[in-house]
Amino acid sequence: KNWNGHLIVFAHGGPHIVPPTATTSQPDLAKYSIAVRQGFAWVASSYRREGYGVRAAAEDSEHARQFFVDRIAGPRRTIFHGASWGGLVGSKLVEVHAKGADGSANYDGAFFNSGFVAGAPLGYEFRADLRVIYQYYCKNLPRPDEPQYPLWSGIPAGVKITLKDLQALVDECTGISKPLAARTELQKQNLANILGVMRFPEGFLVRHMQAATLLLREIGERTTKGRSAFSNIGVRYSGSSNDEELNRNVVRFAADPEALAALKADGTPNGTLAIPVLSIHSINDPQVVVEVQSVYRDMVHAAGHADRLAQAYTNENAHTGQSAPELGAALDALMQWIEKGVKPTPQAIAAGCERLRATFEGPCSYRPDFMPKPYSTRYARTAAATR
Repeated sequence: KNWNGHLIVFAHGGPHIVPPTATTSQPDLAKYSIAVRQGFAWVASSYRREGYGVRAAAEDSEHARQFFVDRIAGPRRTIFHGASWGGLVGSKLVEVHAKGADGSANYDGAFFNSGFVAGAPLGYEFRADLRVIYQYYCKNLPRPDEPQYPLWSGIPAGVKITLKDLQALVDECTGISKPLAARTELQKQNLANILGVMRFPEGFLVRHMQAATLLLREIGERTTKGRSAFSNIGVRYSGSSNDEELNRNVVRFAADPEALAALKADGTPNGTLAIPVLSIHSINDPQVVVEVQSVYRDMVHAAGHADRLAQAYTNENAHTGQSAPELGAALDALMQWIEKGVKPTPQAIAAGCERLRATFEGPCSYRPDFMPKPYSTRYARTAAATR
């Protein structure tokens, strides 16, 4: 009875490595209930399958919208909301599904929080780097006496490995699950070198290794047909205890042009925006770094659609950690943009957040003057491979 007449179509992050269950979406339902409390209807897809596939997930999200329209009601306004990897899904959705075949609007605007909007392959190449850096120091995936395989593939399709197995291997090499005092000197050195080169927090090593193995395997199987879309030829890694030795001996691989093109076609935004898009991101996001917003901004500007992209930044030390007032203010700003045609400024969004603190619990940590640095400043690469 409190419906404001508007619909949010939500795309979750991930992509999930294991099939969804009845409880998989509960954290998202709790985190983003702010939209329902503001009066929006809310619908989402768990996607047709676990694993990688940006265009497929965008299509599934569009099917969720169609389901709502066909079975429940036709909304006055429809907003797409993508979180984390769902932001990448959304960046493709607004290019492909924002308008219907007759030119009518399927979506009136889009909102991303902590979106992985740099796309693939750029956004995944640091995990291909992690794969070879990890193997250089750890030598247990595969072990020397096990069948060898190209590391850009993550892990071969025939190798059965669970998330628990993977964590055990990382722990064997780095002692990451143990207190510092319980780690061996070799484990401490291995961990320090991996993190020194890769430049992300210790707590995210296992998470990134899941992507560097299981997700890279899925990309190879489903998108690039068993060929490498990544290259580290000519790349110099730095931050280890012996960079010269590392760069001399680390595994190198080249990208297959057709594989690279296939991955780009599936998961690289082209910057085309037919509708207003508001993208917010945590400055200290430890999983999807804030510099991806520089990449997306440059894509959109190059496409000539800068007037349809607004970006704002919060200051949490967490991924998708924005508070209810921060999320609510972004949604309010997007709706005002759609209704009145005035693009919101970071200052206006921050002011809206402060107003919402009277209604919703949580901090306002918008930093209106912040601008992210180029993505190339973030990771270990000092010479970019061809993308």
